Amino acid sequence: MFRKIILTLVVFAGFCLRGSAQETIQHVYGRTVLSLNGPWNYIMDPYQMGYLDYRQKPFDQSKSGKGGFYDNLTGVDKSTKTEYDFTYAPTLEVPGDWNSQEEKLLFYEGTLWYKKDFVMNPDAGKRYFLYFGAVNYECHVYLNGKKLGVHKGGFTPFQFDVSGKLNPGKNFVVLMTDNTRKRDEIPTINTDWWNYGGITRDVMIVEMPQTYIEDYKVQLAKGSKDIIEGFVRLQGTEKSGKVTLEIPELKIKSSYTTDEDGKVSFSIKTRKMDYWSPEHPKLYDVIVTSTDDKVEDKIGFRTIATRHQDILLNDKPIFLKGISVHDENPILGGRLRSEGDMRMMLEWAKELGCNYIRLAHYTHNETMLRLADEVGLLVWAEIPVYWTISWTNPETYANAENQLTVGIDRDKNRASIIVWSVGNETPVTEERNVFMGHLVDKARSLDNTRLIAAALEVEREGYTIKVEDPLGDKLDLASFNEYGGWYWSEPKELPKYTFDIRFDKPVVISEFGAGALGGFHGDEDTVWSEEHQELVYINQLEMLDKMEALRGMTPWILTDFRSPRRQHPVYQDFWNRKGLISNTGKKKKAFYILQQYYKNKTAGKQR
Repeated sequence: MFRKIILTLVVFAGFCLRGSAQETIQHVYGRTVLSLNGPWNYIMDPYQMGYLDYRQKPFDQSKSGKGGFYDNLTGVDKSTKTEYDFTYAPTLEVPGDWNSQEEKLLFYEGTLWYKKDFVMNPDAGKRYFLYFGAVNYECHVYLNGKKLGVHKGGFTPFQFDVSGKLNPGKNFVVLMTDNTRKRDEIPTINTDWWNYGGITRDVMIVEMPQTYIEDYKVQLAKGSKDIIEGFVRLQGTEKSGKVTLEIPELKIKSSYTTDEDGKVSFSIKTRKMDYWSPEHPKLYDVIVTSTDDKVEDKIGFRTIATRHQDILLNDKPIFLKGISVHDENPILGGRLRSEGDMRMMLEWAKELGCNYIRLAHYTHNETMLRLADEVGLLVWAEIPVYWTISWTNPETYANAENQLTVGIDRDKNRASIIVWSVGNETPVTEERNVFMGHLVDKARSLDNTRLIAAALEVEREGYTIKVEDPLGDKLDLASFNEYGGWYWSEPKELPKYTFDIRFDKPVVISEFGAGALGGFHGDEDTVWSEEHQELVYINQLEMLDKMEALRGMTPWILTDFRSPRRQHPVYQDFWNRKGLISNTGKKKKAFYILQQYYKNKTAGKQR
């Protein structure tokens, strides 16, 4: 019976993905766009009265398709009855979550409507797309009162073709957004981060020619340091046509003809190049042109592999000196909204001595990945398969696989990404093993050049910490979370522990840590003090350094972040205090312990 359930899950998931996965334009920031960022009017709608009639039937599925807030009725005559008007509604800044912008929305989970007016004069010879970097979680999108579609997933980009649907002059976009947590969604009901709602990333109208460069991949071939391979795909009215790939600095200029589906693959042997690394984050100008379109990108080339217990970057052993990072500004509150916010986080990581960051627990902003390329930080990228998921629900699997697919598709040209992670702290059951195993297989089918991992859990037996999750057989890293000194054992006991790891693979500790309220001091045994967090780090590092296979770590976490699970009124106040930097930007004492450790750490074991 179980095999039948799983077979149904996989087959149905494949069907769902074929029907729902949306292609998005590669490197949208390199195209001609009209930004729709800025103030948007909003209406809070906990009963969804702007979407459902009193019989709970959607207005947009009625015969007239009218009656919802998406009609954007305004300036009506005195005989027309309406119970909303965006004209007089308050505004929220986009990109930005609603929770951090308006006090009454801090804990709000439910439906909220957005409306944006804009003016443009579309060219009949062009194609246009309405692009969203991310909206949390489910959103229904309407242009000039007509429904474009629905998207689920709070951290992945999506777009709608609006060619022929734009008015010359005045237009408006309305979104119904809903961040309600649901058991069968990704992530599920229970998380340890704030459920920030709304339009959290950029919104833009993208202008393209009738036939345009939809996608491309330009990367080193698996196992090669001198063969660049990839593909270019055209979309539009004339899919079969000439495309040219140029990398001027490497004196590459090659032309190809796409097939009837608009795609051509290529493989180019190149001259000696400068390889991308944290010490030398070299990016090359890459230009892709077609008859009617042109896109320019900056791409780095590097190799990543494992050999027994070593991680090899450009064929050389490396120790991953990392830290975990949430997509949240601890000082201003809410999601990272600007390049400045993101640079702040990356600069803190560099100051800590990092060459590596774990972007937890979901797909982060595309700009964050491009900045990581620029400043030289390796990246672990993850999807929000977190804790306990509906393992046997085919729609849940389809959602997870879709988010994995979209994330890999968007960021496949980023040299900084070396790890695709398929989840975090998922409990071992047969159903979970199959679900997660299929995600691993999917990731490998999409990208065979990067490492595949997950943040596993551990078991303890006396002073032995066991790592024996069967999913580890399918992964490239023995990567796991452990919270010795905080959730189990005493900090001073940690050096007594040893590790029993069943996998002959590089060990990367994906999480450890302890909470501390910035500025609160006591002796080392006083929980919540900076001194206690410092003690945990000192003893954790002593314990971990005994492992022969230790090749990296991303302690939890760079900065304090909001979480509704953390309620102590004195020490937490709805903040997870495991950050090495407080929500006021102050570095805690443990920051300097890890900084010194990284300063002395090189590839391999240190005694």
